[in-house]
Amino acid sequence: MLGSDEAKALHAEHPAIDLHADSLMWTRWIGYDLHKRHTPPLPRAALGGHVDVPRMRDGGMCAQFFGLVSLPLAYGQRGMARVIDEQIDALEETILRGPADLVLVRTPADLAAARAAGQMAALLGIEGAHALEGDLDRLDAFARRGVRYLGISHFSANEAAFPAYGRGRDDTKGLTAFGFDLVRRCEAAGVVVDLAHINKRGFLDACGVATRPPIVSHTGVLGAFDHWRNIDDEQLRAVADLGGVVGVIFCPRFVGGDGLDPVVAHFMHILDVVGEEACALGSDWDGFIVPTAPLADPTGLPLLTDALLRKGVSRAAIGKLLHGNVVRVLGDCQAPG
Repeated sequence: MLGSDEAKALHAEHPAIDLHADSLMWTRWIGYDLHKRHTPPLPRAALGGHVDVPRMRDGGMCAQFFGLVSLPLAYGQRGMARVIDEQIDALEETILRGPADLVLVRTPADLAAARAAGQMAALLGIEGAHALEGDLDRLDAFARRGVRYLGISHFSANEAAFPAYGRGRDDTKGLTAFGFDLVRRCEAAGVVVDLAHINKRGFLDACGVATRPPIVSHTGVLGAFDHWRNIDDEQLRAVADLGGVVGVIFCPRFVGGDGLDPVVAHFMHILDVVGEEACALGSDWDGFIVPTAPLADPTGLPLLTDALLRKGVSRAAIGKLLHGNVVRVLGDCQAPG
């Protein structure tokens, strides 16, 4: 395991939870096996190969949220829900081949049980409400299959909202009536609202109607680097005021350069503006990004912990950033009963 003895001890006490990796997209497309240790086929290209169970263990992780991706440009306006189900099917088949190593979890209690059993935990989140194909009942169906968060937008406008960037972008418009209903339905179903990729007006609309903590699963912050992908301090405060968390992305294009220092700068800005309850990991591994070199896969996470320690971040705050904040949000957003 990489990192100092202090970092290793922190990960043993507070094993890391990452809010977003797109690995199941590759499992569905090419049979990518999460049980095997991989080396990215082209280390400096956005071709996946970042996450697997052996490297999660090596990096001091206990859980990975897997994003479920459907692309309207590829599939048209119908068939996107089927693509989500196929990725969940792929995860279930993967788990059946190694249940002692990987398990699908939904709740903090499930997560604790997996940790006690020595299993890596998988959690699910959908990237973009277009996957619902305009039908709120599909949200409940996906929740029954284990989906714990829903991204309201991705790279295209949908029935609920408009993207920060992409097809149908319109910065003058916020949530639609369907979008407001969707936020309420998410909360009723125990599905966390994810505000990654949505435009600012829709972002603030969602925070205005939310009564439970939202997340921003993978993003940078404008206070550390100016980029369309990143959120500003008003958005940070809106999430933090609801008890939500912001996952910092590991992509050099969005954080402002390669190496650990740019990533750490985003964490430090969040800590300075809204405090230690709002920070989380949001790698975007296995998405169409090239991750920063020291965090090219989960084995580098203790190096990030060391970098935060060098910046004077307390052990307690790092424990929340790695683990505790996400567990709290999961508990706060469970469905009644």
